[in-house]
Amino acid sequence: MSSREVTFTKEQIAAYADASGDRNPIHLDDDFARTVGLPGIIAHGMLQMGLMATVAAGAAGGPDKLRRLYCRFAAMVVPGDTVTFTAQPAGEGKLDLRAVNQRNEPVLTKSVAERSS
Repeated sequence: MSSREVTFTKEQIAAYADASGDRNPIHLDDDFARTVGLPGIIAHGMLQMGLMATVAAGAAGGPDKLRRLYCRFAAMVVPGDTVTFTAQPAGEGKLDLRAVNQRNEPVLTKSVAERSS
């Protein structure tokens, strides 16, 4: 099994916005995010998926062994949330992936990775 625990910060989310080019204000401006019904800024789903991919690659035996990754974005992640990403063998070349916050609520669901031999 491979795992990683990450506590999301505003600085990390802003750095991802710069790196990815996704500067949507829901990720950068608390006041704007609240005007559209969010609790404040939220982390990019692809930031979460990227972290999941690094955990999955570790469980697969390296990034060259990871063939495919699937997941559904199930819940918002806000600054201060701690998410635990895990990957464990699920037979037939698959990995069972999980991402849960500090309240044990899934933030990514239907998550599976395929690994090559």
